[in-house]
Amino acid sequence: MTTTEQRTRGTAPYEELAAALRGDLITPEQPGYDEARAVYNAMIDKRPAAIARCRDVADVIACVAFGRTNDLEIAVRGGGHNAGGLGVWDDALVVDLSLLRSTTVNPGNHTVRADAGCTWGDVDHATGAFGMATPSGFLASTGVSGLTLGGGIGYLSRRFGLTVDNLLAADVVLADGTFVTATETSHADLFWALRGGGGNFGIVTSFTFRCHDIGDSGTIIGGPVLYDFADTAEVMRWYRELLPSLPEELSGWLGLITIPPAPPFPEALWGRRSCAIVWCYTGSHDTADKVLEPIKTYGSPLLVGLHDMPFSVLQSAFDGLYPAGLQWYWRADFFNEISDAAIDVHCRYGEQLPTGHSTMHTCTRSTAPRAEWPRTQPPSPTVTAAGQGSSWAWIPTRPTPASSRGGRRTTGRTCTRHRPVAPT
Repeated sequence: MTTTEQRTRGTAPYEELAAALRGDLITPEQPGYDEARAVYNAMIDKRPAAIARCRDVADVIACVAFGRTNDLEIAVRGGGHNAGGLGVWDDALVVDLSLLRSTTVNPGNHTVRADAGCTWGDVDHATGAFGMATPSGFLASTGVSGLTLGGGIGYLSRRFGLTVDNLLAADVVLADGTFVTATETSHADLFWALRGGGGNFGIVTSFTFRCHDIGDSGTIIGGPVLYDFADTAEVMRWYRELLPSLPEELSGWLGLITIPPAPPFPEALWGRRSCAIVWCYTGSHDTADKVLEPIKTYGSPLLVGLHDMPFSVLQSAFDGLYPAGLQWYWRADFFNEISDAAIDVHCRYGEQLPTGHSTMHTCTRSTAPRAEWPRTQPPSPTVTAAGQGSSWAWIPTRPTPASSRGGRRTTGRTCTRHRPVAPT
C-alpha cells in the first residue's frame, strides 16, 4: 500500500458516513473498537479503519457508496465463524451485518427468509416451530451467510443436499449500490454465481431457503455413539461399508475427539480419546428401531447417546465446546471414498490431537447424487458450481496456543487479501 493510499484511507470523512447510518460507526479511537473488530478465530488480528454496524439494507447501500467515493477496501462480516477472518481487514471499512437477525417462515410454501447476520440457531428456532429445517452445518452458532455462500454441509445433507442447493433467492447490494433479488428467473447469472461461480459479486443481505419436514413434527433421533480410540480403524471401515446401505434419512459424521469433561458424558469417560459418530435420523419414528438397529448393536461402544430431541438441540449440542475467541488452524481435503490410506491418516494423526478442542472429522454428503436436488447450471462448461463436488470431507481442526499483543491474541499469521466489494 502506498503512502498516498494510507493517507486517503486514514482521512476519509467517516463523520459523513456516521451521519448517514441508522446503525453505529465505530472507529479506532472509540470505546468498543477492539471488541467490534474481534472475529471468531482469535488468530486473526486486523485493525480496520472503521466498522459500520448496519441496521438495515439502506445502511449497507450507504457503506458501499461511501467506499466507492473514497476508494476504500470493504470487508463484509456476517454472523459467524469464518476461520480465515475475511470479515475484517486492515485499513478497511467493515460492513458488519451481525445486527440483521430477522427470520420469516412461510409454512405453506416451506420456505424461510433469513437476514445475513443470522446464525443457524436463529433459523432453526424459527423453522423448528413448524417441524421443518434446511441443511445448516453442525453448529447453531455458525453464520448463515458464510455457510451458504461456501456450500454448506450438515446433518441433513445426505437427504436434502448442501445448504446452497436449497437456496431459492438472495437479496444483494451490488458494487455500484444497486439492490437486486437474485433467483433462478431474475438475475439468473448472479444467482448462479452466488451458488458457486466465484466471489466478490456484492453484499448479500438476506437469503430465502427451501425447508423440509423432518422427523416427528421436527423431533429427530440423534446423538453420539462413542468407541474406544483403539477401535478407530475398525469403526471407520464399518462406517464406510454401512453408509451406502442406510436410508438417506440417517446421516452421521465421524470424528476423533477427546471426550469433554462435562455432563452429559459419564465422568469415567472425561478426557478420554475416542472415535465418535454423531448420528441424526430425520425419518419416521415408526421405522426408527429397524433403521437404528445396526448402529446400536455394532461393536463395543463406550456410550450410546441416541435420544429423541428437537433438531435444534442436536444442532446446538457442540456450541459450548467451540466458543468464539479460540485460535484455530483448519485444513480440509475432499475425496470420494474413505480409503484404507485415509483411515491410516486418521489413526496416525488422531493420536496427536494437541488439545481437547482438536478434532478430525469425516463428513458425508450423499452416497450418490440425487436428481431431485436442484443443481446450478454454469453458463460455461468449463466452470463447476457449488453443490456438485465430491461426497466426503476430511476436516482436522487444531486450536493454537495463544499469545498476547495489544489486548488481542495472535500468532502473527496472515490471511489472503480479500476485496468483497471491488470499487470500479
